[in-house]
Amino acid sequence: MITSIYASLSALLIVKLALSVIKLRRKNRVSVGDGGNEALQLAIRAHANAVEYIPIALMLLLTLELNEAPKILIHVLGATLLIGRILHALGLPAKDFKKRVLGMQITIYLLIGLAVLNIVFFAFAEALKF
Repeated sequence: MITSIYASLSALLIVKLALSVIKLRRKNRVSVGDGGNEALQLAIRAHANAVEYIPIALMLLLTLELNEAPKILIHVLGATLLIGRILHALGLPAKDFKKRVLGMQITIYLLIGLAVLNIVFFAFAEALKF
């Protein structure tokens, strides 16, 4: 399954973001919450944002793959997911508004595209059964 590559790479991104939160928690001696530390707040949100968007994107990518979409399409969409999430993850803590917005735009458009493609591929597969 092609999606397993993008799920694995996404998991590594999530782990990297979690480790950034842990590092800042230790540095600032904050065990719960953000302790009012802006850098920690931003790191927490970068991690949480990835955890909020990546699972649904991977679920849609996997269902598209199961709906027998072309392999190249799965790769393009999987790579797009990673690019969007990495841009957002870099932009948020660095207060780079352009990267952050671009990362979110890529992610939102990707989710819409994946949803529409799944509907189209499902409908096409069902039409061929008649």
